[in-house]
Amino acid sequence: MATFLYKLGRLSFRRRHFVALIWVALLTLAGVGAASAPTAASSSFSIPGTEAQRAFDLLEKRAPEASADGASARVVFKAPDGEKVTDPENKAAISRTVAALGSGSDQVARAADPFASRTVSKDGTTAYASVTYKVTSMELTDDSRDALERTTDDARTGGMTVEVGGDALQAMPHTGATEIIGIAVAAVVLVITFGSLVAAGLPLLTALVGVGIGVSSITALADALDLGTTTSTLAMMIGLAVGIDYALFIVSRYRAELAEGRDREDAAGRAVGTAGSAVVFAGLTVVIALVGLAVVNIPMLTKMGFAAAGTVAVAVLIALTMIPALLGYAGRKVKPTGEKGRLFGGGRKKAAPAPAASAGTTPAASAGSESAQAAPTAVPARATSSQAAPAKANLGTRWARFVVRRPVAVLLLGVLGLGAAAVPVAQLELGLPDDGAQPASTTQRKAYDLIADGFGPGYNGPLMVVTDLKGADDGKAAAAAVRKRISGLDDVLAVAPPQPNKAGDTAIISVVPSSKPSSTATEDLVHAIRDEAGAIRADSGADVMVTGSTAMNIDVSQKLNDALLPYLALVVGLAFLLLIVVFRSVLVPLKAALGFLLSVLAALGAVVAVFQWGWLGSLFGVEQTGPIMSMMPIFMVGVVFGLAMDYEVFLVTRMREAYVHGESPHEAIVTGFRHGARVVTAAAVIMIAVFAGFIGSSEQMVKMIGFGLAIAVFFDAFVVRMAIVPAVLALLGRRAWSLPRWLDRALPNVDVEGEGLKDMAGTASGTDGERRVPTAV
Repeated sequence: MATFLYKLGRLSFRRRHFVALIWVALLTLAGVGAASAPTAASSSFSIPGTEAQRAFDLLEKRAPEASADGASARVVFKAPDGEKVTDPENKAAISRTVAALGSGSDQVARAADPFASRTVSKDGTTAYASVTYKVTSMELTDDSRDALERTTDDARTGGMTVEVGGDALQAMPHTGATEIIGIAVAAVVLVITFGSLVAAGLPLLTALVGVGIGVSSITALADALDLGTTTSTLAMMIGLAVGIDYALFIVSRYRAELAEGRDREDAAGRAVGTAGSAVVFAGLTVVIALVGLAVVNIPMLTKMGFAAAGTVAVAVLIALTMIPALLGYAGRKVKPTGEKGRLFGGGRKKAAPAPAASAGTTPAASAGSESAQAAPTAVPARATSSQAAPAKANLGTRWARFVVRRPVAVLLLGVLGLGAAAVPVAQLELGLPDDGAQPASTTQRKAYDLIADGFGPGYNGPLMVVTDLKGADDGKAAAAAVRKRISGLDDVLAVAPPQPNKAGDTAIISVVPSSKPSSTATEDLVHAIRDEAGAIRADSGADVMVTGSTAMNIDVSQKLNDALLPYLALVVGLAFLLLIVVFRSVLVPLKAALGFLLSVLAALGAVVAVFQWGWLGSLFGVEQTGPIMSMMPIFMVGVVFGLAMDYEVFLVTRMREAYVHGESPHEAIVTGFRHGARVVTAAAVIMIAVFAGFIGSSEQMVKMIGFGLAIAVFFDAFVVRMAIVPAVLALLGRRAWSLPRWLDRALPNVDVEGEGLKDMAGTASGTDGERRVPTAV
């Protein structure tokens, strides 16, 4: 692989005009497609195989007029102080508003008058009108939403408080200025890392191109593939982070190759051949983790995973081709490692000669230095100095030496620290956010609070019990028996009379719990009703199924929990096999997988502490604590595993490269950190900054995902990869790199270390007209 990628890197460097033209054309094509594609009007949410979904499917077949899975809005009216909604003037205003709601859009199925449906609080101060739509919330047009908002705005002019809850006004997530701040932080880190504005700009430019192609393609295909807005948000989040990281590693290796005296074309080829191999396998681990989300069998999650995986694949291809092409355009503006641009102390002010390729070679200008001058006595003096007093070790080298000397202490401290952070996971409560988790300033949250205060928290999430009466001798009597049986259960506040369909073979019974939708008591009630289904069928022949948004959320959580272990086994298993091929070791991939489990458990613990317990919640804009989003564990396992393996591959492949080239296991660890710690640190800080930018989103789900991924990358990069990994490798010694002979013969040799590049000519002609120096291998 290294040889193929080496040739690809050189070809992209030499044919940079053609490569750049291809990527510009793809970006333009994706942009035009996104601009001309029809607006995605729908993004269906279904969970095949669950009782809630079966109930919705039954209603769609037998009672389509009920619009059971259609969008809903609850328009809540609260009379001014000292008045009641039943006062003639207020009652007339409410009736006019309900009539306007019913005629405001062709997508409205019905608007229930609160006085006819008896949805007026006991004290007479609050009432709500239920508006049901013919289509799902994602299929609502902007005109329908505008009509709803306009009508409620008009109702406020009379002095009443009017708020709207439900999913009809479901807010589209936006991240605000913090996302831009994340990119700005990434730019600053890149400038500090490279000491050059041009070198720092390359990863940002290519990452933005990759994200632009990925997100534009998703937008262009959104209507045809039924993709939601969250899909593009995830693709942008992941694509931006890995795009910057992959380009960062290749540019860093390119500068290191220049520092060894290679010409620019050869340096580009070797950077792609070595660091590019790590990029390919790191990208594969991310793709495996994202595509593996399909095992959960939730179509929306599957589409999100595939779309994000496609964006990662684009990021890998851009890093392998567009980066060497742009390096060809940059020329001497990208300096070798150790040299900086004029703005950072480099350029003309440096009088010291450029380093030779190796001791004893003819003095030559270092590739990328601005002057080819070298005093005759400078090289011997420099060589003698380096022999007498080696250059000061960087921070990564000093840290690696410390870990190698104290592996047990570092290992214990890292494991205990992550273990302490993971303690809150023991009290993890899962659920899907409802309007009660919205910011207090939103109309959805205000409507939620008004209903809870006026009627009880359970009215914010009534259960829909669907009764199939085809097997019952007397349908009406069976439905009445079901209602009576449910009324006797705990935590039931009210049970509405059965509402039969036209054929009389199906009835809908609305059940109001005493507790709020996201509470464990409501979940217990759903299970209690379902537990009664067998007895009801035996007594009356009627089948009972519980559905509605609350039951759907419970089923989603259960389905995700059931899929977690199979998903973890699939993703970790495939990545484990892939890493065995990369590292030609069994213990190193095993250590990588165990380290990931530590970091993801610690990250989930932090999410519980902030979003469920409320610790430091105000710092992150958490206005309402509650259960953790049910898809968070499996989502973090998928995304964080792929990203964690990035650092494992980039850092440990450099160690293996040093070990294969003859260094001792401890020396290889130090060498890996000397060359990779600074870059991995910069990559981690960039990724944390990008993810943290999404914490500013108004959407609780996006906020939680951004925080979870940012803290997971922090734990994995700085605790697991920078501390636990070198400590374990130091304790294992040569055993870390051992492989059974039969397995060694069976595995393909992908040559991530670049052994095949030894035979490559280091003096191949280039395009920048520089002097060539002998290749130092």
